[in-house]
Amino acid sequence: MTLEWSADLLPGGLRAEAVRPLTGGFANPVWLCVLADGKQVVVKASEEDRSDLFAAEAAGLDVLARAGRLRTPRVLAVGPRSIVLEALDPETPDTDAFWRDAGRTVARMHSTTAHDGFGWDHDGWLGLLPQRNGWDRDGHRFFAEKRVLRYLDEPRVDAALTAEDRAGIERLCRRLPDLVPDTGACLTHGDLWRNNVIADLAGHPAFVDPAVSCTWAEVDLAHMLCSGGVPESFFSAYQEVRPLHAEWRTHARILNLRQLLAMLAAGIPIPTIVDEIRDLIGTYAGSPAGRRPGAGAS
Repeated sequence: MTLEWSADLLPGGLRAEAVRPLTGGFANPVWLCVLADGKQVVVKASEEDRSDLFAAEAAGLDVLARAGRLRTPRVLAVGPRSIVLEALDPETPDTDAFWRDAGRTVARMHSTTAHDGFGWDHDGWLGLLPQRNGWDRDGHRFFAEKRVLRYLDEPRVDAALTAEDRAGIERLCRRLPDLVPDTGACLTHGDLWRNNVIADLAGHPAFVDPAVSCTWAEVDLAHMLCSGGVPESFFSAYQEVRPLHAEWRTHARILNLRQLLAMLAAGIPIPTIVDEIRDLIGTYAGSPAGRRPGAGAS
C-alpha cells in the first residue's frame, strides 16, 4: 500500500500549507512541504516506526558533512516515522560543470582515510535492509562477508538464485584478492548513484541518502558507473584529484555485485538483475573444482 501524506509526518508541531511528492527514491516516499511560515522542507516518511533508520540517516549526513566535506541537507527533525530535511534544489543540473564539481568533491571525501580498518562503529541501512558494518582489517574479507554473502539468505535472493549461483558467488568472493586490489579503506557514501546527487540552492553538488562506512573508494565509483546516467566528466574530474587504478572499471563491475544483490533483496523490479549476477559469476568466479570449463554441456 502506498503511504499517503498525513499531518503527523511533520514532527515538532510543524504544519504544512502545501505538499507535493518528489520522485527518485526506492525505499521511502518523499514530499516537498511548504510550512506555514513559507519555509520549504523535505519529509521522508514510513508507514511504520523506523526511528533507527532515520536516526542512522541523520548521523550519516552529519559525518559526510563534517568528515567528508560534502554538502548535505541539514537535518531539521527526526521522528519515529519520518525525517525532515532542509529543502535543496529538486532538479539536478545535468551539465558537465556540475558533474565535474561532483567528481572532485567525491574524490576529496575519499581522501579521508580510516584508521580502524573497514566498517563502521555501528550497523546501518542500505535502503530498507540492514547494512552490517563490523570492523575488519581485511578489506577482501569485509567486502565478501558484509557486502556480498550477507545477502544470500535474504528471502528474495534465496528464491531467485540456484544452488549453483550461490556456489559461484562464494567462489567469486574467494577470488576477490586476485580480482580487486586492496586500495585501503576510506570514508564512503555507500549508496552513491545519480539520484542521490542533487544540488544546493547555489547549484553546487549536494548528497543525500547515505549508507556510510569505511571501505574501498571503488565501491562508491562502482555504483556511480554501473547504475548509469553519470557523464564521463564526473570520473575524469575525480581523477584530477585522486588518480584511479588503470583497471578500475573492471574492478567496478566486479564490486557492483554488492549492489545487484542488494537490489534483488529489496525487490527492485529490474528483470535483468539475475542475468547480470550470472554473467559476473561466469566471467570472474572461475570453474568449480574438478570441472573443466564447458564440462557437462550437451
